[in-house]
Amino acid sequence: MLNFVLFVIVPYLAVALAVVVGTYRYFDDRFSYSSLSSQFLENRHLFWGSVPWHYAILLILTAHLLALLFPRAWAGIIAAPARLYGLEVLGLALALLATAGLAILVLRRLRSARVATVTSVLDWVLLVALLAQVALGFYVALFYRWGADWYLYTAVPWLVSLAKLNPETQYVVALPWAVKLHFVGGFLIVGLFPFTRLVHLVAFPFWYLWRPYQVVIWNRRPSPGARSRAVPAAPAAPVGPVG
Repeated sequence: MLNFVLFVIVPYLAVALAVVVGTYRYFDDRFSYSSLSSQFLENRHLFWGSVPWHYAILLILTAHLLALLFPRAWAGIIAAPARLYGLEVLGLALALLATAGLAILVLRRLRSARVATVTSVLDWVLLVALLAQVALGFYVALFYRWGADWYLYTAVPWLVSLAKLNPETQYVVALPWAVKLHFVGGFLIVGLFPFTRLVHLVAFPFWYLWRPYQVVIWNRRPSPGARSRAVPAAPAAPVGPVG
């Protein structure tokens, strides 16, 4: 029963919340569909935390997605031991980088009074959930090696079965608890999506890539005083006798 709740009910409930509540929030409160950046309040620590966090987590998620969408191609990539070993080392490095970057962002909100003032309860919940997820991912990558390989034969068929509305939990129920918690944690973060600043992921302006160039024409008229200083007055005509 517990496995059914964790690997069937939680995933479907999380995705349903993300779609329904996220759509409602988009049309009901469009302004909130952003990351609500606090860069103006504190910039130096934000840079050192945000840059490694975003680059590392995007690469990690891309690898997970590629293995899910193209399992045969991914199996061909990791067939060579050298490539598999390289992916393992790269995954560990990226997981450590993501954990370090997110830890800096958490400490920034704790140490900066101005940033802490604008941090909501849901922001803290999201930060703690993300930090626990990436730290657990690093733990899994470190102690349960060759995840690039066994991920294909456990998580991928389970996720595909969920997408087909025919859940097959036998692929994941026998895994270690750390791995199972990592899987469930991912869906819990998906469920947090519509209630937090994570919604900015789907608000990224992709259309900027193909929209036409914007032509900006200055049409600012100078003040009368500036005009008189910029344009010298014409010399007065000579005055002579009328004859």
